[in-house]
Amino acid sequence: MIRFWQTRFEQWLRANGPQQDHAHDVAHLRRVWLTAQRIMQGTEADALVVLAGSYFHDVVMMPKNHPERHQASFYAAAATRSILCDAFPDFPPVLHDAVAHVVASHSFSAGMTAKTLEAKIVQDADRLESLGAIGLARVFYIAGGLGSALFDSDDPLAKSRELDDRHWALDHFQQKLFTLPDTMQTLEGKRLAQHNTDFLVHYLAKLCAELQGDLCHVDDAVLKNFSPYGNLNKPLS
Repeated sequence: MIRFWQTRFEQWLRANGPQQDHAHDVAHLRRVWLTAQRIMQGTEADALVVLAGSYFHDVVMMPKNHPERHQASFYAAAATRSILCDAFPDFPPVLHDAVAHVVASHSFSAGMTAKTLEAKIVQDADRLESLGAIGLARVFYIAGGLGSALFDSDDPLAKSRELDDRHWALDHFQQKLFTLPDTMQTLEGKRLAQHNTDFLVHYLAKLCAELQGDLCHVDDAVLKNFSPYGNLNKPLS
């Protein structure tokens, strides 16, 4: 049954969903669902609610510099209700409220508490998309779309200025990404977030070394200051 609904959701989104933002396209939604499945293993979460929340959480998207960005997930929740009613009338109506809460509460900028297990799972799965190798690619892709500079070459770690991730893409690491492990709602989500944040710390250390003219090593001071997450070289099972 889950595969049946996944196929239908993807078909609808390919025809009707946002088309231009490739950081929030169907491939992103599929990855969120894949990660959500890992997180919800061994739990009593309703898989259909998690699936629908994973696929429709970004059905209304606003650029990160939009003045109503913090409202986007609430608009998406309302849109999801309409879509399920109109495009998927056979989707169980009893699950509409649960799916809408998943969608409304997933957003970091909305600041809404995830109250259900399904909402916590999707929130964690979506935030994990901002970390690791995929997160690294997405942060610079999004920054490019906003016209942000890559980094401040003179002060990449913002030691003598305020962090400003709307102007410098790299500032987003400290301003948001490094805070994400502490926001995770599930044990598996936190474990994955800590591992993938450590990857970003190592990237930052390599970048800072290169900016100092050292192309072969990492900046050990960066690792010391930003690596509370354990051993990146230890594989996750």
